[in-house]
Amino acid sequence: MAIILNIETATKNCSVSLAKDGEILAIKELNNGNYSHAEVLHLFIVDILDETEITVQEISAVAVSKGPGSYTGLRIGVSAAKGLCFAFNKPLISIDTLLSLAHAISIEDGFIAPMLDARRMEVYSSVFDKDYQQIKEIKAEIIDENSFSEELTKGKVYFLGDGADKCKEIITHSNAVFIDDKFPSAKEMAALSFFKHKKNDIEDVAYFEPFYLKDFVVIPQKKKKPIY
Repeated sequence: MAIILNIETATKNCSVSLAKDGEILAIKELNNGNYSHAEVLHLFIVDILDETEITVQEISAVAVSKGPGSYTGLRIGVSAAKGLCFAFNKPLISIDTLLSLAHAISIEDGFIAPMLDARRMEVYSSVFDKDYQQIKEIKAEIIDENSFSEELTKGKVYFLGDGADKCKEIITHSNAVFIDDKFPSAKEMAALSFFKHKKNDIEDVAYFEPFYLKDFVVIPQKKKKPIY
């Protein structure tokens, strides 16, 4: 039996679940349009443990969404996960954020293209087949009318995630299908983390870092003109 705490903070959706052998026991998430992870993440963890009457000592592992995604969001989630692992001597499992997002839907044929919003017309994306096998590497790319043309000529491509919203007017191929209101969630993480736990596919807690994909860039504030 494996009881795994799953933490997802890669986007504006702050999500925590507790699962037993891949089946959700409890889940809490908040997506209010803001990055409120620092305020609610630890409260969610405490609430879920209280709701299920399971202690941290009783869990088998902690799983965290590893990215790509928001730099700050990933730091908060990974820091919380590593802190629990260090404090209670639990193994750490990392879950690919885009793979987890892809599992939010199921298709009979075609491709799944999970997309996370980056800056301007840029997204973090990948492509999976109907069996969730990755067929296109994760990358940051600027979307134009030729994006995903190879997959679109072969069949339906299902775009989902907050990065897909800004692509609707640019990717207009007849095989493009846009799925609304899908975000990476600790719900989809449950089965994925259980699968990795069974294989003992764990991270080195001391050295694990999120998969940022791009370097964090600080945009300096404009200097205010002095008032005389």
